[in-house]
Amino acid sequence: MLNLPARPRAGTRTTPGTRTRGILPRPVMRAVVRLAVRPVLSPTMPVRRQRRLLNLLSRIALLPRGTRVVTVDLGGRPAERIGQPGADDNRAVLYLHGGGYTFGSPTTHRALAAHLAVSAGAPVYLLDYRLAPEHPYPAAVDDAAAAYRALLDSGIGPQRLAVAGDSAGGGLTLALMTRLRETDVPLPTSLALISPWVDLTLANVRDDRRDPLLRVALLRSCAAHYGAGRAGARTPEISPLFADLTGLPPMLVHSADGEILLAEVERLVKRAEAAGVSVAYRRLERMWHVAHLHAGLVTASTAAVHEIGAFLRGSLGQGTPTGSSHVH
Repeated sequence: MLNLPARPRAGTRTTPGTRTRGILPRPVMRAVVRLAVRPVLSPTMPVRRQRRLLNLLSRIALLPRGTRVVTVDLGGRPAERIGQPGADDNRAVLYLHGGGYTFGSPTTHRALAAHLAVSAGAPVYLLDYRLAPEHPYPAAVDDAAAAYRALLDSGIGPQRLAVAGDSAGGGLTLALMTRLRETDVPLPTSLALISPWVDLTLANVRDDRRDPLLRVALLRSCAAHYGAGRAGARTPEISPLFADLTGLPPMLVHSADGEILLAEVERLVKRAEAAGVSVAYRRLERMWHVAHLHAGLVTASTAAVHEIGAFLRGSLGQGTPTGSSHVH
């Protein structure tokens, strides 16, 4: 293990630019998360209302100058293709957003994906996969697998394709890898996992009040919505911590020292390393769960996303195109 040192409509849209340095101090954003976002994530709030409010809160996000967002179909699901002019269309990052499998959307994760696209030098495809409780497991895994195959079918070879995700999207990324491996689909060149939620048994989660965002009660509610009780919380596609990780691509993993998922993330890193996977790991200091969402607003968040993008950029081969790489 390598421990590293410290709403658009269909069509194309160009967004205003942002600064390299953030415009909000880290303590201020931490307070905003605790006071404005955490109440929305109460397990007593109806899921549909949570989704609406989170989309509204995401409007403060800032995207890099020149970002282009195009709505596409990816394996039968809507997705946003997010990139910059001049990006290499023969390379791509499939991004799976977090939200406990019950909320989250391209709207909530657009800024993170846009900053990732800049630093990775490749378009990021932000998938709008089906959510629980309307669509419990295995809907999210099915959608992710169909989206990945659609990118392969578009002519993007696996050596020029990476997959990334945060929180539940990080767990979904690993579930996708095991699904692809078991069905003999070529795996991508690399993975990036941001505070992945990989153990829906909640055995390694403690109610740590330092986390300004997550509560154990929320995770318990999301796990129930996703169907962990019905399908079995130790099912590898539901809780990839219990999956065979042998043969997975090199991965970069981020966590934060102030989040309740820290123990399970670090357990995952050890299991992946024991399985022979090349793992680069960083624990972000004085940060919280998926603080990467504030890229463009908080300097440390932007830097964390750019580190991930640099890792992905280094792994994505230039290669010779295998055909048309346009996704419609």
